[in-house]
Amino acid sequence: MEKKIFTASFIIGLFCLTACGQNDFDKKLNSLYKKTVPLIHAQELSKNMTENKEIVLLDTRSAEEYEISHLQNAHFVDYDTFSAKAVEQFDRDAKIIVYCAVGYRSERIGEKLLKMGFKDVKNLYGGIFEWVNEGHTIVNKSGMVTDSVHTYNMVWSRWLEKGVKVY
Repeated sequence: MEKKIFTASFIIGLFCLTACGQNDFDKKLNSLYKKTVPLIHAQELSKNMTENKEIVLLDTRSAEEYEISHLQNAHFVDYDTFSAKAVEQFDRDAKIIVYCAVGYRSERIGEKLLKMGFKDVKNLYGGIFEWVNEGHTIVNKSGMVTDSVHTYNMVWSRWLEKGVKVY
């Protein structure tokens, strides 16, 4: 009996440690994502970009959000008006990374890209928020480095820990 109680306590303890290791932002993202598009984390994307790997970055936010800031060399594809025409210039075998503010809208676009026959599509985990929170640079519409991030609205702005919040 004592052995069963100890084992149960141990398992519960491990579960609590795992749950406690997840921050609120991670919990929010896990509740939003359907996990239909593979994820790439900011650190891995940054490394790939540094190594000059051929990557197509697609910013799936609104034009207003994109103009405030975006990842360098990102192409704008509007979430609300997305169509095949927006991505017709990209090779179906290209490495495509989609992102938005936190990754929800970009996951929807990623699903569409996969259905269109793109073979290597990944969603940036945590979107531009996590990118900035981890200290990576972004640029404005003039291509100049900026610390301003359009946070969609005041509610979502709580998830941006670094940078200047614009909404």
